Amino acid sequence: MLPNGLSRQLVISMSAVALGVTLFIHVSFYIFYAVAMEVNPAMVSSTPDAWPPTGPEWGWMIAVTLIGLIGAIYTASRLSRRILQPLNSVAESLRRLAHGDLDARAVAETGAMGETATLVADFNTMAERLQRMSSDFSTWNAAIAHELRTPVTILRGRLQGLAEGVFEPDPVQFHSLLTQVEGLSRLIEDLRVLSLADSGHLSLHLERCDLAAEILRIASLLEPELVAAGFRLRLRLEAAPVHCDVTRIRQIVLALLDNVRRYAHPGEITISCGLRGGPAAGQSAAESLAEGRGEGAGSSSQAGEGDFIFQIEDDGPGVPDALLPHLFDPFHRGDDSRSRASGGSGLGLAVVRAVVEAHGGRIRCRRGSRGGALFEVELPPTHPSPEAC
Repeated sequence: MLPNGLSRQLVISMSAVALGVTLFIHVSFYIFYAVAMEVNPAMVSSTPDAWPPTGPEWGWMIAVTLIGLIGAIYTASRLSRRILQPLNSVAESLRRLAHGDLDARAVAETGAMGETATLVADFNTMAERLQRMSSDFSTWNAAIAHELRTPVTILRGRLQGLAEGVFEPDPVQFHSLLTQVEGLSRLIEDLRVLSLADSGHLSLHLERCDLAAEILRIASLLEPELVAAGFRLRLRLEAAPVHCDVTRIRQIVLALLDNVRRYAHPGEITISCGLRGGPAAGQSAAESLAEGRGEGAGSSSQAGEGDFIFQIEDDGPGVPDALLPHLFDPFHRGDDSRSRASGGSGLGLAVVRAVVEAHGGRIRCRRGSRGGALFEVELPPTHPSPEAC
C-alpha cells in the first residue's frame, strides 16, 4: 500500500492520465468507425483484404495522438508546477536567509502536494525559530551587558579610589568589593547553568535522597535570615525518597526561598512536600518550624509511587497575571526598579525551571489561598538506586 504524500499523488496522477488517454483512444476510434460505416464505408477500407490504414484513418490517429499528447502535457505541467513552486519558493527563501534576511518565508500554493507542503511548513518553522533565536540572542547580550555594567562600574570606582588614596583600605571597603564579586560569580554561574540547559548538556549526579530532610536542613539554615526579614516558617514535610541531583535540588529550594524573601510581604511562608496524594502534598502547613523539626522530616507515611510535590506559599502580594506567562523567562522582571533594588538579576527562576526540567519535572506558579504566590515543583517518581544519601 502506497504511503500518503507526494509519491502516492504522483502514482495516482500518472495512472489517471494513462487511463484517461487510453479510454479516449478506445472511445474515439469506436465513434470514428461507427460514423464511418454509416456515412461512407470506403473511408475505412478500400478493399476487404487491405491492411494499411486509409487516409481518413491516418488522419484520425494523428488527431487522437495530438489531443492525447496535449492533454498529457497540460496535466504534467500542472503537476510539475504543484511540485516545483513550493521547492522554488523554499530555494529562494534559503538564498534570502543566507544573505541575512530572517523575515524570508516560503509560500505554497493551495493544493500543494504532500511532502512539498510539509517542506514549506517545516522551513517556515525553522525560519521563525532562527529569527526568534536571533532576537533572543540580541536581547541576552543587551541584558547581560546591563547586568554586568553596575557591579563592574562599582568595582572599578572603588578600586580606583583605593589606588588613588580616596578610600581607606579597611575591612568595610574589602567587604563591599567582595559582595560585588560574589554577585558577579552568581550571575556567571546562573548563565552557565542556563547555557548548559539550553544545549542539553546540564549534567546531573543522580542519587536516592530523602528530600524532606534536605528541605528541612535548608529551611533551618535560612531561618535566622528570614526571621530577621519579618518572615516565619511553617512546615509540613513528608519523608519521600526521590532519585535526583541533591545539589541541584538545594539550589532550587534556596532560589525559591530567596525569591520570597526579596519580593513577598513579611508574613508566613508555608513549605510542604511529599508524594502526590500524601497528607503533606498540596495542603496548607499546620506545624511551625519547631514542630517541623520534631516530626516533619522524621514522620513518614509510607506512600506509594507518585510524583514528588514541593510547594512554597507566601502571604502576598503575589504575581501579577500579566507576568505569570513570563515569570520563568531569563531577565524578565515585573517591577524592574524593585527587582534591582533587591539585588535580583532576573535569572533565579529561569535557573530553577532549567534544573527542574533537567530532572524531567515541571514547575508552575499560581495564586495561593492567602493571596500570595504559590510555587509548586513536581519531580518524577522515585527510581531504584543503590545508595541513599
